[in-house]
Amino acid sequence: MHQTCDKGTTADTGDVHFHDGEDIINSCCRTESGIVRETASFRVRSRPACGMVRGMRAMLLLPMVAYALAQTPAVKLAKPAKVHTVTLGAVRKVPFTPADVTPEDHNEETTTLKVRPLFVDEREREWTMGEMHDVTDRSFAIRRVMRVNDALPGDKAEHWTWEPGPWLLVDRVTGRITALRLPEFDAAVSNVVWYRDYAAYCGIGTTAKGGLYAMVAQLGVRRPVVQKLIGPWPQEKHSVPVCQPAEWERTPMRVILKPTGGDPLTFEVMGTVGLVEEGDDGVER
Repeated sequence: MHQTCDKGTTADTGDVHFHDGEDIINSCCRTESGIVRETASFRVRSRPACGMVRGMRAMLLLPMVAYALAQTPAVKLAKPAKVHTVTLGAVRKVPFTPADVTPEDHNEETTTLKVRPLFVDEREREWTMGEMHDVTDRSFAIRRVMRVNDALPGDKAEHWTWEPGPWLLVDRVTGRITALRLPEFDAAVSNVVWYRDYAAYCGIGTTAKGGLYAMVAQLGVRRPVVQKLIGPWPQEKHSVPVCQPAEWERTPMRVILKPTGGDPLTFEVMGTVGLVEEGDDGVER
């Protein structure tokens, strides 16, 4: 605000007073002799200081910021990978009655199973039988044993029996147990012999025609590596076991399968490892 004074005088600003929300500015002109003559009085509506405005804005924003923070999910820190412990328990014998065992073959060896529990982190997860096969340095295959309720609908009491089941793949790092679905695998006929990530055995056709097949399956591969019809199935009178254990050779990689009482069959196997081992995702079966 500028003030115009008469000639011979200079502009001077007097006191500033605050009254009822207004600034009252008294202006005057000063003469050369020092006589002060009041010329005007101005009323200017006052405004809050800049610092006060900022403070009020901050106070208004605080609840909004607090609400936004409350709605924001907390940042989860990455947890260290859990170390799993996979062990096998002590061996015990359980009764087992195969359906194809004749009275002449009925003895302790053919009517009992040697089973042992599988523990993951000291918790019993499965019952297994036979020897495990190390597929890699972290995964192994082992056969599962199941307890089946064999009671008829009219029976008053439960009747539990032990029966050989499918093969399992166990990952020592993640603790994951996966049931392997080997093609044409039959729990009563198939005697699996492992080499690397390959399984060789005799299988039973699941189609209406049936049939006995020489099989080679690879972990991680859906289609069998070898599938050849070697005889009819079912058979009224068949040998026990139906096939002899497979024989593997390293160089060149091939396998020999022989039906009991039949001619041996040799198959060359070509390929690399098909098993894919995933990281630790905590997901268990």
